[in-house]
Amino acid sequence: MIIVRSLPTEIVYSILLDSFNKKQNVMFLSLHQYFFNSMSCCTNPNHPYFDTSEFVFLLDSYNVSFVFCLKTGTQPFNRAMLFNVGFKEAMKDAVWDCIIFHDVDHLPENDRNYYGCGEMPRHFAAKLDKYMYILPYNEFFGGVSGLTVEQFKKINGFPNAFWGWGGEDDDLWNRVHYAGYNVTRPEGDLGKYKSIPHHHRGEVQFLGRYKLLRYSRERQYIDGLNNLIYTPKILVSRLYKNITVNLIPELAPVRDY
Repeated sequence: MIIVRSLPTEIVYSILLDSFNKKQNVMFLSLHQYFFNSMSCCTNPNHPYFDTSEFVFLLDSYNVSFVFCLKTGTQPFNRAMLFNVGFKEAMKDAVWDCIIFHDVDHLPENDRNYYGCGEMPRHFAAKLDKYMYILPYNEFFGGVSGLTVEQFKKINGFPNAFWGWGGEDDDLWNRVHYAGYNVTRPEGDLGKYKSIPHHHRGEVQFLGRYKLLRYSRERQYIDGLNNLIYTPKILVSRLYKNITVNLIPELAPVRDY
């Protein structure tokens, strides 16, 4: 086991890339907002390690690409909608087998936690240090998850209606099960992650999440990938795509249910 909390950034990159499935084309989706420029972990595209020929070689060898989504505007943070935007933009670039939805503040502590997709959706971050390495509840599906493109399309992606903190990963769990899937998790120490402490500046807890969760089944196929409208600003480099988008509720209208 390799603990990443005391390792330099280039070693963290190696841990991540050694964990990817070489047999699959893997898209790595991550979000950033307030702490983008200060993050020194693997998901900061401003880091100079992204410009090295060694990292270019690693990405080419592993069929891995990175997409970073940045939220602008005055609305509360919407993690789920940003992931939907990232997914739709990634589909324009190549044929992907596996999509990893990876929170920017989560770092794997074990290089044997295999980043790849299977017959069922995968919850990689099953044991977080901030939860004493146990699941806070059985339906917990946050932090780092992976789905095939087919699976993500079948469940209609993430819900777009969760503005602020909380609830969207629980809704994703519901969508997965309503679509006939089960969630798999790594066993033993493989699913251990370090959660980098940070303040959720400007983020508010979404108080309406419980009502939306009660109607997960009714909303699944009217709120998600199929009702999302947006206009992105895109920066493309040889190693990653950075997507900036101003999200407002009107970009994902939901009919009555």
